[in-house]
Amino acid sequence: MDTVLTKELSRIYQNGAAEVKAVDSVDLTIESGEFAVLAGPSGSGKSTLLNLIGGLDRPTAGTVHLSGELLNEKTDDELTRARLFKIGFIFQAYNLIPVLTAYENVQFILQIQGIPDSQHADRIMPLLQELGLDGLEHRRPSELSGGQQQRVAVARAIVGRPSIILADEPTANLDSESAVNLLNMMHRLNLEQKVTFLFSSHDQRVIDIAQRIISLRDGKICDDIRKN
Repeated sequence: MDTVLTKELSRIYQNGAAEVKAVDSVDLTIESGEFAVLAGPSGSGKSTLLNLIGGLDRPTAGTVHLSGELLNEKTDDELTRARLFKIGFIFQAYNLIPVLTAYENVQFILQIQGIPDSQHADRIMPLLQELGLDGLEHRRPSELSGGQQQRVAVARAIVGRPSIILADEPTANLDSESAVNLLNMMHRLNLEQKVTFLFSSHDQRVIDIAQRIISLRDGKICDDIRKN
């Protein structure tokens, strides 16, 4: 089953009188259960492509299908709902709510999804334990290390059971040990729970662990390698 399908996808920005093709006629399929990375230097278009797939930006041309639904034709409200139920986001800046505990930051997604309160603990606690956060659920972000905060962000992304997790430079603000631990945890979630991951990164550690490397240059896919 295809989780993501793009056809001739483009995003063009105006820079004065000049046009900048951040994403240029990209055809891409991400299948359910993949662990893939959009790789390339700064300015190659990987973050823009990730934002188009996640419905955070709208294409200038082409189409994005997510789990069989065409995102292009959705209203802003419909896109918000699609992001809530179908897409989990992991940002390099974590984007946790400072006044909420680790548990409450993860719970927030279930609350806005309308999941009954009686089901929250059964969904959240095993996930926190899986990510090595057992015993830290009552701490606020300021009381957690960078690696711990990013793992809370992973739990928040996964708890709503989306079709795909989109991770934009998830290791950028982490030390080497925290980055390796985080990647190993996400890889394990992919293997054991078949969670679909698509990263954007120029971090070699992400590229090394990914099972598929989609290389971009000047907004175009220049290479697409699947590891055995």
